[in-house]
Amino acid sequence: MHEGHEQPGPPASPITLGWLERVSLPEWGIRRLRVKCDTGAKTSAIDIEDVTRIDDDHVRFTVVFDRTHPERRRTFEAPIVRITRVKSSTGETTDRYVVSTLLRLGRVEKRIEVSLVSRHRMICRMLLGRTALSPEFVVDSSRKYLVKRPRGSGKSKKEV
Repeated sequence: MHEGHEQPGPPASPITLGWLERVSLPEWGIRRLRVKCDTGAKTSAIDIEDVTRIDDDHVRFTVVFDRTHPERRRTFEAPIVRITRVKSSTGETTDRYVVSTLLRLGRVEKRIEVSLVSRHRMICRMLLGRTALSPEFVVDSSRKYLVKRPRGSGKSKKEV
């Protein structure tokens, strides 16, 4: 549980998301990041560059917000939760660092694991996988942007 935040249980019935939504990662100061909600992926992933292992337990990485605007990026350090081996569709195997952060989506705030990977060829800078979506959310793949920001979360529509 994150200090200073109550961790409510899952809603009585799951909240329906569109296949595209906007999320906040408050521990990293990221607001309204566009994400793809992907029930075909187990683990969430975020677009990064320059990942460096600092010591046995920590990594430094740069989150890329917009590939067309190179100045829109920010560097973070985080504890390594685990290292996962991923096999791509081409059969290539790579190791990825997984870190933990707080996710805010609508009225739900929860701790999720995020794989650090270059998503430079992808439309969205972040992908939300099944472990981040369940049990609070279900995805309607025919719609997008179904979750509204909670009141008092700020007025700006264009944020990172």
